[in-house]
Formats: sequence, C-alpha cells, structure tokens
Amino acid sequence: MTISDHPETEPKWWKEATIYQIYPASFKDSNNDGWGDLKGITSKLQYIKDLGVDAIWVCPFYDSPQQDMGYDISNYEKVWPTYGTNEDCFELIDKTHKLGMKFITDLVINHCSTEHEWFKESRSSKTNPKRDWFFWRPPKGYDAEGKPIPPNNWKSFFGGSAWTFDETTNEFYLRLFASRQVDLNWENEDCRRAIFESAVGFWLDHGVDGFRIDTAGLYSKRPGLPDSPIFDKTSKLQHPNWGSHNGPRIHEYHQELHRFMKNRVKDGREIMTVGEVAHGSDNALYTSAARYEVSEVFSFTHVEVGTSPFFRYNIVPFTLKQWKEAIASNFLFINGTDSWATTYIENHDQARSITRFADDSPKYRKISGKLLTLLECSLTGTLYVYQGQEIGQINFKEWPIEKYEDVDVKNNYEIIKKSFGKNSKEMKDFFKGIALLSRDHSRTPMPWTKDKPNAGFTGPDVKPWFLLNESFEQGINVEQESRDDDSVLNFWKRALQARK
Repeated sequence: MTISDHPETEPKWWKEATIYQIYPASFKDSNNDGWGDLKGITSKLQYIKDLGVDAIWVCPFYDSPQQDMGYDISNYEKVWPTYGTNEDCFELIDKTHKLGMKFITDLVINHCSTEHEWFKESRSSKTNPKRDWFFWRPPKGYDAEGKPIPPNNWKSFFGGSAWTFDETTNEFYLRLFASRQVDLNWENEDCRRAIFESAVGFWLDHGVDGFRIDTAGLYSKRPGLPDSPIFDKTSKLQHPNWGSHNGPRIHEYHQELHRFMKNRVKDGREIMTVGEVAHGSDNALYTSAARYEVSEVFSFTHVEVGTSPFFRYNIVPFTLKQWKEAIASNFLFINGTDSWATTYIENHDQARSITRFADDSPKYRKISGKLLTLLECSLTGTLYVYQGQEIGQINFKEWPIEKYEDVDVKNNYEIIKKSFGKNSKEMKDFFKGIALLSRDHSRTPMPWTKDKPNAGFTGPDVKPWFLLNESFEQGINVEQESRDDDSVLNFWKRALQARK
C-alpha cells in the first residue's frame, strides 16, 4: 500500500495548518484599561503571521459575567464590552483573512451563564417553556440541619457538588463546572436549535472558518442522571465523567451540528472543528470523515500524565516511557483510517510545558524549549501553539494564593481549607500541585517588551487584570527574543518553516 492509498493523507487546509491560540484577556491591551482586547489582537496579526502559522484560534470573547474567564457566556451574539464591539471582531476576522490566515473561535455550548436570558426564563417557574432547556431536579432529601441534598453524587470539575440549589423554585440545577455555568439540556430539540442558531450560525454568517468545540464529549448525559458508582473511596462525591462523558447520543448530536454548519455556509468555504473530548476511547469515531462529526479532537492523556484521575492537583510520578506512550496515543489511532489528529502541549487550561515536562532553570530553559518545539513539530496532526509558548514562557514562582485568579484553584483551596485546615499536609500538597499545574500559569499577560512594569502588554501606569510573570525581566519577552538568533522564538520560526 502506498502512502496515497491512506485516506488520512487526503489534503485539507486544517490538516496542514499550524494554529496559534490566543487568550484575549492576556494577549495585548490596545486602550490601556488593563485588559487585552480584540483591537490588541488585530495590532499583532503581522507578528503572528511572521511566526509561520496559518490560522488563529481566539478563546471566548463573548459577553459574559466572567466567572470562568468567558467560558460562562451570557450572550453568544455579542462581544464582551471590555474586549470591544462586534464591529471590532468583524474587523479582526477580515484582517486575519487578508493576511492569508483562517479564523477559529471557541464554541462553548455544554453550558452557558446563569445570566443568559435562556436560563433567566427557565428558572422563573417550573412551567416556563424553557424549563427543560436545563437540568432541574428536586432535592434527594434534606439533611439533619434541613439543608437540601443534591440529586446525585456527581462532583463538579471545579470541586464540590455538581448541583446548585435555586430558591426561586426550590430545585437544583446541574452545573458540571462553576456555580454559574449551568449545563444546557441537549435532549431538548428546541434548545439544540437555539444553540446552533445563536452560537454557531451567527458567527458562520460573519466569516469564521472553524470552531474549537469546548467540552465536546459532555453534551449527552447518562439517562436519568443516576448516582455514579464509587470510584474514589475517599470521597462521597464522584468524578462526573461516568455520567456525563460520551453519553448515548453524543455522536448523533455532533452529526447534527455538522449538518447545520454545512447547510449554513453558502460560499463554499470548508469549516473545521476540533472537539475537546478529554479522553480518547472514541477518537476514531469522532473524527472519521465518513461519520461527519468533527475534523479532529484534543485528548488530554499526554498532558494529564503524572496527575491523579480523582484530583488534578495531586502529583504522581511518571516515566519518560509513560509520557511517550501517552503522546503516541494522540495520533496512532488514525493509521489506516479516515480520521485525523492534533498535536499540542500547551493551552489555556495547562501550565507551561517547559516547567511541566522539562527544566525551566536559567541554565536549561532555552534548550528545554527547543527540545519540546522539535518534539511537537515532528509529530503527526494539526499543530497548535499557545501564546507565549513560542518564547519559551515558564510557570511563575511561589505565588501566594491571593495572587491566583483561576476559579478552579480558588474553589479547591476553600474546600481543602475547610476540610483539612490551612497548615495541613493536604494543603501543602495542593500548593505543590498548583505551582506545577495551575491554569493561571498560562494566563498571565503576554510579555512583549522588557519594559517594567507591564512588559508592553498595557500602559506603564495601568494595573493589568492579572499579574505579569516576572520572567519577562530575565529576557523571556518578544522584544529580546526577536533580536537573539539563538532564542526559543527564532527556533520556533525555523521549525515551523521546516514543518511546511
């Protein structure tokens, strides 16, 4: 069999692309209010183009109360005012295209904000037409203090119960993530149609080329939302994957979403989708071209190696062989199939890869960054590069809890403090975990220059929304790396050129 006989080699723009991920809050502030914004991204498009990438993926910029940095959306058709206006976004899309790059945005449709009008209607009464657009359940009972008991034993991905009690109708609503990120009920056809029209159709009409589909494996829950079996014997609450991941209708829903996109686009452009599915048992099904679901998927196996399956901040030993096997699992499944894969090592939900998987000491940071660059650029699949990765950014060092912004860190800190105490072994282990693994490490503002105090991210007299990583003072910034032919940044440029 020759290579041309392999269906996975059929050319597609998204198979050959390198995609640069942007976290808008932290990329570039254009108006000196301390927050990154869409005009800031537009101002740096040439820099992105010069890296050698083919597309940008912009994390959520939609209207939101920002409980989880925009992954709690209150209006899918409106830009969050701090980031700019809809017109700013349309201009960004247009200028991205004029530079020969594609524009991909986040599609967050497992849940929305409790501030969304759909949920406001749903919570208003048990007879509201949108009541069934979300998962409402009465208490299982009441404890000795008269407090309502959640309907099942599912744990939130961010700690605590996956249910929040709402006194408006004295029922719980399901929210697998933060307390104000309420899960949408995909079983309801009217709900699905509204999601497709508002979150997908609106942006297809304005020229986007693809979507990164957030939590793509969670839309079909286990019927009846039963208690999970006990996998973690140390906790009454159990990880929600058993009841929420890869449910019985998940592939049906993705096929329906694919049909909607195909029918909506009238200009012939090919829309790509990358589904965040976490764990890869169904990767070949999700990505089979013949099944018309998603173009490719993100699996977590290789970035979760060395962590506990019950609590992501519990560090466990792992070997190089284990990591190699985890990386290989991301793409070996496509051999001889019509599926496709991705390769990535950083994103907005992961810590910095040099700290995580190599050596971020001054002596070895640069060579570690180049080693990981070479690894990624030599692997099969669509390549994703996260902002700051190209300059060899590392984790910040020994920050107190007050400096963290991530709702996941804050929630778990309070749970551990209440359960074990501030000076407990569990708390010490937690701090070791977040120092290595917290999402905040990837969310500090992008360092463009060496200038104190804000490294060119925002004005010198402005307080940024989040503290900068002090590493910009040690040369980890775009300005200094651009001038150093031996830098991680210039190595990335050469590696991406070679990959083409």
